[in-house]
Amino acid sequence: MKPMKIPKIKDGTVIDHIPAGNAIKVLRILGIPEKTSSIVSVAMNVKSRIGRKDIVKVENRELARDEVDKIALIAPKATINIIRDYEVVEKHQVELPDELIGIVRCSNPTCISNTREPIESRFKVISKDPPRIVCYYCEREPEDIDEKII
Repeated sequence: MKPMKIPKIKDGTVIDHIPAGNAIKVLRILGIPEKTSSIVSVAMNVKSRIGRKDIVKVENRELARDEVDKIALIAPKATINIIRDYEVVEKHQVELPDELIGIVRCSNPTCISNTREPIESRFKVISKDPPRIVCYYCEREPEDIDEKII
């Protein structure tokens, strides 16, 4: 069987070192397929030096800060590679900020961020790897962070 190769992209973003099985969550964060007409390549359960990983390539798109923060919640060791004219011009590991605003929904239905008040959700990051966050308003820690990403 001949191995399939994923072609290089001219311009865009490569998200590497996603934990195996989480590429679909990354696609959901990026709003793909709804928000793109560009080529998207996904490799899942790829062998690497440290086990298995997923990779997502998106042509003609550089990620916004809030997208990178959301990815850091489900893939704290992911790397973001910015590609321009087939070359990696920037490479960095994702890193959660100390605070997340408007990125995660509080799991407490009576939290002020879930009421009719015009207040954005706000979480303090108490651990970056593995990611653990706590609501700034009600101090509740969500169990399944990836299910609460807005």
